[in-house]
Amino acid sequence: MWPDQHYTGRPKPETRLGRGERVSAVLLRCVSLCFMLASCIHVSLCSDGDWDFNWCDVGWLRENFDHSYMEEHVRICHFRNHYELTRKNLMVKNLKRYRKTLEREAGRLEASKCDFFPCTFVLPSEYHIFVEEFKRSPGSTWIMKPVARSQGKGIFLFRKLKDIIDWKKDGSRSEEQKDEAQVESYVAQRYIENPYLIAGRKFDLRVYVLVTSYIPLKALLYRDGFARFSNTRFSLSSIDDQYVHLTNVAVQKTSPDYDPEKGCKWQMQQLRQYLTAKHGFETVQTLFKEIDNIFIRSLLSVQKTIINDKHCFELYGYDILLDQDLKPWLIEVNASPSLTASSQEDYELKYRLLEDTLHIVDMEGRLTGKEKRVGGFDLMWNDGPVYTDVGLETLGSSCLVANTHLGCVNDRQKQLQQLLKPFPGQKRT
Repeated sequence: MWPDQHYTGRPKPETRLGRGERVSAVLLRCVSLCFMLASCIHVSLCSDGDWDFNWCDVGWLRENFDHSYMEEHVRICHFRNHYELTRKNLMVKNLKRYRKTLEREAGRLEASKCDFFPCTFVLPSEYHIFVEEFKRSPGSTWIMKPVARSQGKGIFLFRKLKDIIDWKKDGSRSEEQKDEAQVESYVAQRYIENPYLIAGRKFDLRVYVLVTSYIPLKALLYRDGFARFSNTRFSLSSIDDQYVHLTNVAVQKTSPDYDPEKGCKWQMQQLRQYLTAKHGFETVQTLFKEIDNIFIRSLLSVQKTIINDKHCFELYGYDILLDQDLKPWLIEVNASPSLTASSQEDYELKYRLLEDTLHIVDMEGRLTGKEKRVGGFDLMWNDGPVYTDVGLETLGSSCLVANTHLGCVNDRQKQLQQLLKPFPGQKRT
């Protein structure tokens, strides 16, 4: 979809979408204002049952998916049980099960490749097991997270078991919040006490992965992303300061000394250049291969669990933390990564991300399905690893290079002009 195309409601019968046909309009249902603003798609409201492409929230999906009839060409932006990967407790459960399966079928060496998430327990169901592990390392720091919340809500750090009880009894909370805290499930996770710091500040990575099918698994990695920095220098002396320990923009922008002009983000390309200058090309290459491994293994862990549907796709927002040894850790996976822009640079990134997502979903039928790159997306897995075509003849089959380029140059406009032919009578932008 080109940004200069306007969608003004239900198209005339002769222009309605047919899969593989070139059309002049697509009927979009969208509950996200950020999506419409970031992608410059102009739409009018349409009825819930009359749409070709639905960018919905997970609440709408839960209430309507099983009751909606969808024609062949229709696309929707979530899989039915997406939460198997995006709820913190289910993500850990599936990863643990996958690791055990690998150890049984392929050995400990292969299972060790899943050692990228911190020691985690689901509370209250695994409370007694957690206590045993907690007592093995007295004085260590743990972090408590609600399993189904986002933007840093409800998160706190603790070093003593009584801190959990004290937090629930906090008199500053309303009665409603107290009741919610008593019934809500949490994950207790060993806190990474040695994060990689830049200018003394902690950060994590937000990376975008697009899955268009689980059977077979087909996943693409976006070249752009960003590092989210805390606004305060890192220290373990105070575990109650959320501006030190939580990198969520929703948290950091409430800091008293937050500067909206500077923000708290680095573009992924900027971070990769910094790490390469400091640690060398080979070390950074290894790091980014390990990050690729996180994406693949986490998706494989839920491949047999996610209900595959030809109408569905999913744009995931992965949160990755680096420790001081440059080991990447999977923190969580988001089903609805924020599309709200905190700066002009952030707006442009998310604009490109959404536009390229729409190109790959390909409502107009302009792709062959064999492309290894579309805009800023590189095909990472297609029922198996995908390798780049560049230099394979000279390098030989023993030097296969993964077709992923996170943080590398993204000449997407040039690539799209070569890939996508304009509609009859339409000029290239």
